[in-house]
Amino acid sequence: MVEDTKVVDSTEMKFTDEELQSLQTLQTNYQDKQVNLGQLSVQRILLNQQLEALEARQVEVETEYEAVQQEERDIVQKLNEKYGPGQLDPQTGVFTPSPPQVAQ
Repeated sequence: MVEDTKVVDSTEMKFTDEELQSLQTLQTNYQDKQVNLGQLSVQRILLNQQLEALEARQVEVETEYEAVQQEERDIVQKLNEKYGPGQLDPQTGVFTPSPPQVAQ
């Protein structure tokens, strides 16, 4: 079996300053982009943590809101039992009973 071998010229060649600068700029650009991608990933993690915290707080507030609604229903029921149906002016505290319903 015969192998093709190439003879490599061992003469050294030197890149020009412009070519070296070009390669260094390319390397720097890659490094900058890698750092930027890392920073963006960290920002995404932090934003996801904030979003999770907001969602958890929203669930808490919704539960609190439902409790306030139940409190309102309880108060209205208690006042209706005591005073009957009517209208309350919260500014003055004056309660006006509803006129009795006439059966037809």
